[in-house]
Amino acid sequence: MTHRKKIVVLTGAGVSVESGLSTFRGQGGLWEGHDPQEVASIEGWRRNRALVLQFYNERRAQLEHARPNAAHLAIAALEDRYDVTVVTQNVDNLHERAGSTRVLHLHGELTKVRPEDGIYDRTFSEEEVIDVGFGAVEPGDLAPNGSQLRPHIVFFGEAVPKIERAIDCVQAADLMLIVGTSLAVYPAAGLYRYARAGVPVYLIDPEEVALYDKRIVQIRDVATRGMARFTDMLREKGF
Repeated sequence: MTHRKKIVVLTGAGVSVESGLSTFRGQGGLWEGHDPQEVASIEGWRRNRALVLQFYNERRAQLEHARPNAAHLAIAALEDRYDVTVVTQNVDNLHERAGSTRVLHLHGELTKVRPEDGIYDRTFSEEEVIDVGFGAVEPGDLAPNGSQLRPHIVFFGEAVPKIERAIDCVQAADLMLIVGTSLAVYPAAGLYRYARAGVPVYLIDPEEVALYDKRIVQIRDVATRGMARFTDMLREKGF
């Protein structure tokens, strides 16, 4: 059996923009008219659970009508030739709906909820996490253990439990591709530093990104066109 080269794809909000999903960092730091600290931080959750639940209910309703774009599909198609792991900062499920089979969600998943139990830095078991699809979750909706259900989201102010798994993936990669993130959100922004010496790193983003590592090659384009350019380049290089 031929050894398949390993590609790790790190994706951010920019890969889903062309599917109609907005980013946190546009419009003066507001997300859908809300201050992220009010609707996406652990302090915001403690202050106003009803507001946070409503906000994520609206995001799920929006996601139901979104569709994977050509960038999601091109990333999924890489699996035809490579051993691919997608490490995403996104909480949508568009990578899975496009056909990617190995997706690691660093910041949680929008279509899932979990018990509120006061412990914010652990990885939750599959039994504890409930898939609600695109449905709503309201105050008073309880987990089997009797606690309020909360979004299965890593809020600002919480640890990122899956970052160690992501680091392991990057350390094993033969190539790393970064799509739709300006490398401003940590700890995900530092993942490329764990790539082994000599491993190429490509970045697709329409805006000029300040790069401090000379091995990063930027393809300055939106995700859909950038992925088309990237896959052409792989073929040309015979990777």
